[in-house]
Amino acid sequence: MKKKLLLGIFLILLLVGGYAAWQVFGPTVSAPQSKYFYIKTGTAYSDVRQALINQKIISNTYVFDLLSKKLNYPAKVKAGRYQVKDGSSLISLIRMLRSGNQAPVNLVIIKLRLKEDLAQKIAANFECDSASVMAVLNDPKTAEAYNVNDNTFMTTVIPNSYSIFWNSPPQKIIDKLHSEKEKFWNTERLNKAKNLNLAPEQVYTMASIVEEETNKEHDKGLIASVYMNRIDKGMKLQADPTVKFAMKNFGLKRILYKHLEFDSPFNTYRNAGLPPGPICTPSIKTIDAVLNMPQTNYIYFVAKPDWSGLSNFTHSDAEHIINAKKYQRFLDSVNIK
Repeated sequence: MKKKLLLGIFLILLLVGGYAAWQVFGPTVSAPQSKYFYIKTGTAYSDVRQALINQKIISNTYVFDLLSKKLNYPAKVKAGRYQVKDGSSLISLIRMLRSGNQAPVNLVIIKLRLKEDLAQKIAANFECDSASVMAVLNDPKTAEAYNVNDNTFMTTVIPNSYSIFWNSPPQKIIDKLHSEKEKFWNTERLNKAKNLNLAPEQVYTMASIVEEETNKEHDKGLIASVYMNRIDKGMKLQADPTVKFAMKNFGLKRILYKHLEFDSPFNTYRNAGLPPGPICTPSIKTIDAVLNMPQTNYIYFVAKPDWSGLSNFTHSDAEHIINAKKYQRFLDSVNIK
């Protein structure tokens, strides 16, 4: 009888121990619906626990509290974006949160036009809001540190993918972009810019116009050569995308004579040379197309009268007038006003 009692107690202890071990080391954690669990800066332990319950990531608060206290997690809550895998253990979850082993955000920047666009892009992907980002972007100390001004500030942004922690402050995010810009402008690219008698910011600005003119890789270097030849001859660039930027009317499909008179330093129909800064963030391919532009005698280009996206290039006034009229008739034919 005594042996049976001892055996029964042993089995009960074994079951209790097994259950406790399963609660700690078993696959009891569920992934949140959004895949990631976010902890905002300054969040208290009690709020973290409640959020885990609300999002149905954990179900047993008793064991969670017990383990958390054992691992001293209540005193070591770290903000961040954490990837919680379905079926992971409670102890691995707490260890991840305590260590701050968060999953970085993959910030993908393609084409932006204004600092406001950059602020909104950052705010949509990180803990900070657009107002705090704009405060950094508009801070004269930031521009001074990067050796840029209000017009050239966006040359700090090289379109690419950036791995950055979700709770990074705005200044750190902008610093990351700037450091990548410094890496981008390596010796080879700087030498190519120097051979063109252009500063890196001027190359970037020209590339921004080319980016807006075409998405055809074949034409990018040729268009850059047109602008370079115009600069060398003291001609105005007369680039339609600069008018759109000056007017901040990015949906404008057709530039009319009335638009050409818009008063702005960015309007290259009114002002000679490059505009004072970029009109968008050009791709790396476009920047390199400018740096590697071919030598041509072209001073004109106009889109072909079709849907190819390619352009006709020439150095002849008469030939350009013919090409331009063909394109105008094409626009009329498809009712683009």
